[in-house]
Amino acid sequence: MTGRLVLGGAPLGQPGDVGPRLRRVMAEADVLAVEDTRRLHRLATDLEVTLTGRVVTFHESVERSRLPGLLSALDQGQTVLLITDAGMPSVSDPGYTLVRAAIEAGAEVTSVPGPSAVTTALAVSGLPVDRFCFEGFLPRRAGERRSRLAGLADERRTMVFFESPHRLADALADCAAAFGDSRAAAVCRELTKTHEEVRRGPLTELASWAADGVRGEITLVVAGASPEPVALSAGELAALVAGEEAAGATRKDAIRAVVTRTGLPRRTVYDAVVATKDT
Repeated sequence: MTGRLVLGGAPLGQPGDVGPRLRRVMAEADVLAVEDTRRLHRLATDLEVTLTGRVVTFHESVERSRLPGLLSALDQGQTVLLITDAGMPSVSDPGYTLVRAAIEAGAEVTSVPGPSAVTTALAVSGLPVDRFCFEGFLPRRAGERRSRLAGLADERRTMVFFESPHRLADALADCAAAFGDSRAAAVCRELTKTHEEVRRGPLTELASWAADGVRGEITLVVAGASPEPVALSAGELAALVAGEEAAGATRKDAIRAVVTRTGLPRRTVYDAVVATKDT
């Protein structure tokens, strides 16, 4: 198959976040598969792009029925641009089925990377971002949602969820019940848009705030579980630090690594290294 499927990252709110590559592909693509045609034409107007390709809808209810036609276009050597309302296609948006089908058919699959609510929310949350997991939308039914959250109670990575504004208060209350009232979190609303707002604080406080009603697109970031402190002697802690240093880490980075692994305060690890050095 000689055609090419391009996944285009659409702006979350500000058209200016789009780079020149997406403008060019929008103008040159033979077929544009889009979640909402009205949004596409509005974006094209904002970017001063003239669309020359055929525009077809590609959303959840027609996703599978559109596959044969799009695969046929790829088979004819055409370029198909897949673009959703915001962010990267297939990340809790339509696209995965087309990507898999195109790969299996032997078509080239590439992307014009762009904004993502997941990484944007992580970056502004103020929570650890060295390791994280994306959980998509939580279940709508309360029982299923609580069961999903209970299964994540011991997750140590920072967690990212999408949530609808009218379910946010209940979701935050269920998070507090599953993770603890004091677990740190951030509610990111309308990212990059005019009314952008980031609320940071303990889950129970955020649940109380959301109870008054919230509007807009919501991305929820929740801190991971703290590791249980490990009981180790000063000599054992110093040996762990020495092992990190032997692997090439600086003293500072070695201590930080041991703090992460053991869950102990930095002062405890530092004092153990100093005490062992003095003996």
